[in-house]
Amino acid sequence: MPSTARIALNRPLRRLFDYLVPKGLTLKPGQRVKIPFGRQQAIGLVVDTHVEPPAGITLKPVHSALEEWPSLPDETFQLLSWASNYYQHPLGECLFTALPPALRRGRPAIEKTDDWWQACGSGAALPANAHKQKTLLNWIAQHKQGVKGSDIIKAGFTRPQIKALRDKELIQATAPDSESPQSQRYNESIAAPELSAAQFDAASELPPPTAGFSASLLYGITGSGKTEIYLHYLKQNLTDQDQALVLVPEINLTPQTVARFQHYFGERILVWHSALNDSERLSAWLKIRNGEPVILIGTRSAVLLPFTALKTLIVDEEHDSSYKQGEGFRYSGRDLAVYRAHLNGCPVILGSATPSLESYHNALGGKYKLIRLEERAGKALPPTLSLLDIRSRPLEGGLSRPALEAIRQTLDSGNQALVFVNRRGFAPVMMCFDCGHMVECPRCDTRLTYHRRDRAMRCHHCDYQAPATETCPKCASEAFRPVGQGTEQTEDILAASFPDTPVVRVDRDSTQRKGSIQNILKQVNSGKPCILVGTQMLAKGHDFPDVTLVVVVNADGGLFSVDFRAPEQLIQTLLQVSGRAGRGTKAGKVVVQTCHSDHPLLKKLCHGRYLDIADQLLEERESGQLPPFRAMAIFRAEADTMEQSLKILDSIKPLANMPGIEIWGPLPALIARRADRHRAQLVLNTDNRRRLNKVLAATCQSLEQEKMPKSARWMIDVDPQETG
Repeated sequence: MPSTARIALNRPLRRLFDYLVPKGLTLKPGQRVKIPFGRQQAIGLVVDTHVEPPAGITLKPVHSALEEWPSLPDETFQLLSWASNYYQHPLGECLFTALPPALRRGRPAIEKTDDWWQACGSGAALPANAHKQKTLLNWIAQHKQGVKGSDIIKAGFTRPQIKALRDKELIQATAPDSESPQSQRYNESIAAPELSAAQFDAASELPPPTAGFSASLLYGITGSGKTEIYLHYLKQNLTDQDQALVLVPEINLTPQTVARFQHYFGERILVWHSALNDSERLSAWLKIRNGEPVILIGTRSAVLLPFTALKTLIVDEEHDSSYKQGEGFRYSGRDLAVYRAHLNGCPVILGSATPSLESYHNALGGKYKLIRLEERAGKALPPTLSLLDIRSRPLEGGLSRPALEAIRQTLDSGNQALVFVNRRGFAPVMMCFDCGHMVECPRCDTRLTYHRRDRAMRCHHCDYQAPATETCPKCASEAFRPVGQGTEQTEDILAASFPDTPVVRVDRDSTQRKGSIQNILKQVNSGKPCILVGTQMLAKGHDFPDVTLVVVVNADGGLFSVDFRAPEQLIQTLLQVSGRAGRGTKAGKVVVQTCHSDHPLLKKLCHGRYLDIADQLLEERESGQLPPFRAMAIFRAEADTMEQSLKILDSIKPLANMPGIEIWGPLPALIARRADRHRAQLVLNTDNRRRLNKVLAATCQSLEQEKMPKSARWMIDVDPQETG
């Protein structure tokens, strides 16, 4: 009987395809193959080779295997198969997510060879005015064993300069030193960082890789030195043959973290994030797949990569919402890290100063080991936190006079201040004070944000943009003014109030250019007095030793939101940004402006004990029968009209209406129209996750058979982070 293989394609189809395996070709699950698909050739991944051929159907044969080995080793294949079932996403798209774009397109799994160059002549042969070529020749001469062409380019030289030296026979192509084994390239003589007594006690509670699977929640207050514990743990427990994965929320915003790991592990450190080009992704992927003993620092998609010698996983800032993919394959990088550690039989460490309620609940229930680190590293003390009621107070750019005076005192003392404004742009609304008109996005149910620097009105949801006007577009009145404050407005007020002090703005607009965040951090780390103004990008793990004051412009945003997660996210953000103060030897102070200084959540915040607040929030979640005490999933629909979206969800409701499943909706989304698409949602809530998974699978299969309007689509979000 001929052999048959079941193949997955990188398409949004909840089905697999059977093909004949030609004689002499041996296939394994996870292997890349080229197959005929319709009138085209397609790249597929083998899912199964022990398949009963369907009766009465003539199968096409597999054209060829692209490699003799599986691109996805067994454990990675199991992880993605489980994720496909858990998040109810087509298996093919899940599997292909673990491949770099070049391999998805069918490119050979071979890294392009990099030229190596070695100096073989003297700069005396160069003309006197060939300064750059002389500089390059001297630089190459310093590398006795030769240097890679890509490293020459990274150092700021150009390929024409390399070619000019080669043509003059002043440098020659050479081969890299391959005599020493791979592991020796990664050998580091730098010892592990020294730990304080509190850090050492916390580190000693972490189970070693030899103990098998374990999940530890490292609760360490801001500034307690969690990164030192990660470094110490890896130094003490990794052999020169082991791989490790360190997940971070946004790698481009935390170059300090990468630099610290590189200091201790040198070339062993690899990075993985969306800004890498195709060649860089393929190179990193091959090192991981080939089992090189790398320590990978990456964003959420790094958890899907084909590690073959993974011994430790670390998820830093595990509470961060950016670990949840928002489109397509809506997986949680943090949760997949835990399951991956289970498959690998190795430890996973979840670290945060403000753990998610899900992780904290798991720790209280005994699923995770809770490790507390409640002392700041060195001589630093936690900052003092106070509420400043701004009712009836005049504000300038959102700042009260007491807040401005606190900033002045900080600068006069030679220190730095940080002002937290969680809105970019100049103002969230432009309003006419004669006719009441507010400029709205023509494509979304939201208002346009005024960006004064660019004289533009922008939608932060669909990227619509229009020129800003001086007068009201409706009645032509000149009483057309910004309402509310954003980072640009606060920056202007601070620049006017403190003309002799640099004001540094940190938001999505100011950090778009490559290297901009590094330049900002360099300026701040110089220690000279300055004022940082920014959004929650500033709250993500930065270490500013000279920042002694943090001012939160408005802390009330999440107190009255319709999203049940909003209070948790508000407290996490406030504590994270507060933790930027007093991280060095100087005392820190936090001033939180609010119109609700008597709110119990904010009053509890002043004590700074996050776990006490988390206990209260968990009680509220339990009484409301909400996650993490129940499992939740949301069916979302979008179409050209709200009627179409609601109709799709109405057809889903009877399919999901099973005993034990609580259904809310369908209802329009919080922003019902986005980019001219009308959005609605249907929420499923239950205390039985297996039942929910079974209902979701059956409903998805049924919906696949139904014919939808061309403009309409539906999607499913398991364990949603946003419920509005």
